[in-house]
Order: sequence, then structure tokens, then C-alpha cells
Amino acid sequence: MIAPSILSADFARLGEQADAVSNADWLHVDAMDAHFVPNLTIGLPVVQSLLNATDLPLDCHLMIEDPDRWAPQYADAGAANVTFHVEAARDAVATARAIRSAGALAGLAVDRDTPLDPYLELLREFDTLLVMTIKAGFGGQAFIPEMLDKVRLARQEVNSGHLRLFIEVDGGISADTIGAAAEAGADVFVAGTAVYGADDPGKAVEALRVLARDRMRA
Repeated sequence: MIAPSILSADFARLGEQADAVSNADWLHVDAMDAHFVPNLTIGLPVVQSLLNATDLPLDCHLMIEDPDRWAPQYADAGAANVTFHVEAARDAVATARAIRSAGALAGLAVDRDTPLDPYLELLREFDTLLVMTIKAGFGGQAFIPEMLDKVRLARQEVNSGHLRLFIEVDGGISADTIGAAAEAGADVFVAGTAVYGADDPGKAVEALRVLARDRMRA
């Protein structure tokens, strides 16, 4: 699945920018609070407006402090998938259950410097694992291939029958990197500049999907 990141879109025309990728699977929304990460982007009010402007399922990635308080509100608003960072959560399991109770998928994100191994048992409570392939908080960074070791580990757990979840990658995903991420075991791909920096974002979405599918079949 391809999830274009509106972090790379024109914020003055978010409705139009969502329409430009109507063939995507999810629309990825990066919420940053200038505390958990240095940058400040959009929050719940903009997500609520986006929900009225697009039929695409919203994939909300919360790079915020106190997700235990705020994450369920994104689910209540109508987001399809709400992902928060394990580094910021006080009670990740309780928050995941609250998100699910509100009708959304629950996602757990692990940042660049966070190992996955200590959290494998937690993943039974989640629907999505988001592996950051950059350092969270800034768009336009270069893909870090070493992060795919976490993707491979998660895929092993899923293939062994221990887990059922989407494995999502976020950061530096482009035509040059999506194949490696797909081969490692990812099945949801967040792409910002590679989509919204293209002349035709919709065609860019489809091109990325083809590249990922080809490597997943290999």
C-alpha cells in the first residue's frame, strides 16, 4: 500500500493535494508538536478538516508527547490508522486498546535509534508497526538502509504466525529505495517528496506501487 505524506504537500491546498493522490491507499498525516520532535506541523483540527475533504483513509503518525492522552482523539475523529511512538508513550498497550475501541487501527512507531526487539511482545496489541527509516521529525532525509533489519525482524514474526500486522516504512522512500524496503518485508510505504515532488503525484503513486509489488513477488 502506498501512503503519500502530506508533509511534502502544499499546505495551502490540502484538499486539492489529497485529490491529486486519490489512487493511493492511505493518506499519511504527520503530526508534530515541537516537543517530542523539534518541528511543528498540523494537529487534530486539520485532520478533522481533511476528513471532510477526502475519502482516503487517514494514516495519522503522531510525533508528539503524551500520545496516551491525544492519540485516541484522532481515532474518535475518524482516522483509519493512528500511530504513536513507543518512546513517548507511558502505557502503549492501554493507548492501543483505546484507539481500537474508538474504531481505528492502532500503530506503534519505533524511531531510528530505538531497537525493535524489546517491543516484539507488545506488537500483539497493534495492527501496524511503523519503522522509521530516517530520524523522526524532518522530511526530505536520506533513507537509512540499516533500518531494514527491523523490518526483516518484524516480517519473520509475522511469517511465523506470531503476529498479524501491517509493516510500514517512513523516510526517504522513493523509486530508488522502495524495492529494498519491499524485499525486506514492508507492505505499507510512506512517500512524501517522491510523490508530491513529481509532476503528476497520482502517476508517482502508481509507479511506486508497481516497483514495490515487483520486489515483493521476487
